Amino acid sequence: MKVIICGAGQVGWQIARHLSGEKNDVTVVDSNPELVSRATDTLDVQGIAGFASYPDILDKAGARDADMIIAATYSDEVNMVTCQVAHSVFAIPRKIARLRSQSYLDAIYSDLYRRDHMPIDVVISPEREVAEAALKRLSAPAAFDTETFLDGRVQMLGLTLDEECPVVNTPLRQLTDLFSTLKAVVVGVRREGTLFAPEPNDQLFVGDEIYVFTFTEDANRTMEVFGKDQKKQERVILIGGGNVGLMVAQQLEKRADRIRVKVIENSRAVAEVAAEALERTIVLHGDGLDSAILSEAGIDRADAVLAVTDDDKVNMLASVRAKSRGCPMAIALINDPTLVPLMNPLSIDAYINPRATTVSSILRHIRHGRVRDVYSIGDAEAEIIEAEVLSTSPIAGQQVRDVDFPEGVLIGAILKGKEVIKPKGGTRIEEGDVIALFSLASDVPEVERLLQVSIDFF
Repeated sequence: MKVIICGAGQVGWQIARHLSGEKNDVTVVDSNPELVSRATDTLDVQGIAGFASYPDILDKAGARDADMIIAATYSDEVNMVTCQVAHSVFAIPRKIARLRSQSYLDAIYSDLYRRDHMPIDVVISPEREVAEAALKRLSAPAAFDTETFLDGRVQMLGLTLDEECPVVNTPLRQLTDLFSTLKAVVVGVRREGTLFAPEPNDQLFVGDEIYVFTFTEDANRTMEVFGKDQKKQERVILIGGGNVGLMVAQQLEKRADRIRVKVIENSRAVAEVAAEALERTIVLHGDGLDSAILSEAGIDRADAVLAVTDDDKVNMLASVRAKSRGCPMAIALINDPTLVPLMNPLSIDAYINPRATTVSSILRHIRHGRVRDVYSIGDAEAEIIEAEVLSTSPIAGQQVRDVDFPEGVLIGAILKGKEVIKPKGGTRIEEGDVIALFSLASDVPEVERLLQVSIDFF
């Protein structure tokens, strides 16, 4: 597949890394020559320095025979014009654009993206993706990572094992015997910085970070098995009332369990906009690092603090200060992946990576076969892939034990009709089934081969 990626920032670079690693023909375009050089020096891609919306630049990038263009520059307008040029001049069949401005994303203006207007096939909103990720983190406060699959009926939980975990030093095979009715599967383990798919005889140790699939109704019990206490979130403080913070607050207001939310925003203008848009949420104008404003917000009685400003260091320091004031749960928005190793030493419970959520959204629309969802794990180390099994797939009709999956791949759950089942060796994978599986990044091409049909679905 020939792909042009416009924008060589964090998101563009990660998408290029994924696609070039899977032997696609990738060209990166950016107006900053240094970012282009970084991409061509570190990845197996071609690079063009120039403005992505210029027809001559896209022509140099090979737009005349490209299969897809991904517009992920920092400018919404450049991304939109790039897709228009890609359609009108070069007839590129698949166009994906990252748009940040909420005005462009309002449902009442959705006709804008019809093929006879602004022909964008897929619109990705980083702010919406991040807000959804934040809400999922709040729903599972003991997990450092979480995502839902199979129409919300299966949950992936990232859990760090400590001394209180009752099943450390126990082979995974024995867990099945000890908890025969527990609908959960450990699909990934990160130990001393290395992520792998565990074997049935592997044991879990203190300090391991595990990724476990669990049926949603079994999530609380799964937490208990791995030594985690699920406390209900009744009072939440949001630090940052911009697009992300406002979206999270609005979604929390809609929930039936009536979570009490307070927002702290440093900009008076942004705080006024948030206060106008929210009905039951108290918006405080002030610095989220200020002890006085935290006290006014009731930090000592809060169940969780969510720091989502556009400054990573403010988010980290605000989380640390909130924890020092007695808040039991802190979640920080972190754009810079090099800061992630500081989470544990600073006792920050979980983080949200906007780049990873955006990358996951884009991957969902470029995978081969009938892929319904993709979630990127860690620093693009692995993916959770949800896909429908078609009659032409090599795995259709086979039992799980007979499928020649790579060592870095494990099936977490299977949806058969309306029933979700925990996979076993004798489970037969049939046409129409939807499977959710964990795959190390290096094994994704083989997973795509096993899921792929005779022609690509684009």
